[in-house]
Amino acid sequence: MTRKQTAARVLVVEDERDIAALVSFHLTREGYRVRTAESGREALDALHAERPDLMLLDLMLPGFSGYEVLGEVRRRAETADLPVIVLTARRDEADRVRGLELGADDYITKPFSPRELVLRIAAVLRRVQAPPVSATGRVLQAGPLAVDGDAMRVLVGGREVELTPTEYRLLISLLERRGRVQTRQQLLESAWGIHARIETRTVDMHVQRLRNKLGVGAPMIETVRGFGYRFRAREEEP
Repeated sequence: MTRKQTAARVLVVEDERDIAALVSFHLTREGYRVRTAESGREALDALHAERPDLMLLDLMLPGFSGYEVLGEVRRRAETADLPVIVLTARRDEADRVRGLELGADDYITKPFSPRELVLRIAAVLRRVQAPPVSATGRVLQAGPLAVDGDAMRVLVGGREVELTPTEYRLLISLLERRGRVQTRQQLLESAWGIHARIETRTVDMHVQRLRNKLGVGAPMIETVRGFGYRFRAREEEP
């Protein structure tokens, strides 16, 4: 872990004290600075007092739910790009989809492996702290889509589309390898920085969100059943 990652501040929002203590122990041992909050209101107050580098968020909280906290985080300009990992006992796909649609960067279900949790946190922090994927000054274009790598702006049909850092990196990973199929594991490695063999549908959920935002450009991201995803090599319909 780098010095920058070692000093990272993590806000753990969890109302079960045993779990909060377990998470805090493992993160502190890795060198992170940890602050905890037991409710949605306490979490929002903590964010206002000091912005962390990452928030680990339970969904089932007293007062404001984790969904409400996440929605507020994404609405506030000062925290709109804050990395958020959801840690919850809710395993239903609908809950996962809702969390990712609200802007979670990753979604981990309980019970969880502390080692995997630490790896996922480190991967998210590497991703957001790394320089832009595309070359400085280069504009990538495909059909109605244009990506200004210098300004980190994405335009569809001339109109700017607001993407989260995770969505932006996923788009770049697909666009720079247009025409080539990429497995979910390859996308986890290139866009997320996750190299461990982790079973996750995070890629699928983020591709779904990305397509929704790209509008007329969405069909250019093709699903290759049984393999992964591919950015269409040519503009015309297949």
